[in-house]
Amino acid sequence: MSADTASALADATPLEALARLPAPADNLAIATRTLSPGQRVSFAAGEFTLDYGVLEGHRFAVRAIAPGERLLSWGRPFGLALRPIQAGGYVCNSATLEALRGRQMPFELPPDPNFRDYAEPYVLDEQHFRPGQQVPAQAQPRSFLGYWRGAARGAGTRNCILLLGTTSRTASYVRALERHLKGAAADHPQLDGIVAVAHTEGAGPEKLNNADFLLRAMAGFVVHPNTGAVLVVDDGAGALTNAALRQYLVDQHYPLADVAHRFFTLSGAFAADLEAGAAIVREWLRDVGQGVAGYATPKIAIGAIVGNEEGQILLVQRADSGVWLYPTG
Repeated sequence: MSADTASALADATPLEALARLPAPADNLAIATRTLSPGQRVSFAAGEFTLDYGVLEGHRFAVRAIAPGERLLSWGRPFGLALRPIQAGGYVCNSATLEALRGRQMPFELPPDPNFRDYAEPYVLDEQHFRPGQQVPAQAQPRSFLGYWRGAARGAGTRNCILLLGTTSRTASYVRALERHLKGAAADHPQLDGIVAVAHTEGAGPEKLNNADFLLRAMAGFVVHPNTGAVLVVDDGAGALTNAALRQYLVDQHYPLADVAHRFFTLSGAFAADLEAGAAIVREWLRDVGQGVAGYATPKIAIGAIVGNEEGQILLVQRADSGVWLYPTG
């Protein structure tokens, strides 16, 4: 490197201080922090400048990429360039731009995407495929002590009573009820705790664009095998009510009948509501905390992704469906 070149790079920040290049052949780096537009980056024997800001975890080009060329990260292709991308170019597809335009961004976004998604189809090389040998079963299968919730829910590793607020309007109530009941589980050693589950959505009457996601998430908490009982709380207003969650559970065939539960609507008298909620939970303490511990189950699932130096991934074929997937057991 000449003295002039070294001087020109003096103000540029080395790539490794700003981003990671997972594989040597990658033409994209992953930002390890949010980078401003115009950031100068030194890489290899040269320098480039970011054309747009780059969020942490997003990618930018470290080499020039021609139209139709594959975008490589972690040594694998995931997109094809739609137009020339210079070193320093922020790479984004249409889905990324659509998502970011709905947020308050600290810098300007590119007007158009510069790549489209691409995945190389996997073709099994049957000629060279060699199945591995099955590991022999352990003479004494391992198990853990769990809480059997029935065939539809399986076994839990914890035993909790949940206080679930359906909208942000009842978040403060379930948190206060958790504090109010602190220590109530102490005399019930098989009960792991009384836990508030609150979120920040649905305070207003307007329809939520993520209502299905929220209902699905709350339904998952209700029937989770770690849930011994659940108190679901609304105040009769907001976008998501007890009735809406109950109907979702029924329509989607969740095993609600297998869970000790109550749907509770606040009256507006906070102190009275606090005592009413506490009374419901105390009714559950004895039954939820007894009679379920000690279920020994060998149903422990383990999955692994196994690769080699050539970037190949080990797959196994399920005997029941014929689907190829990574090893699990």
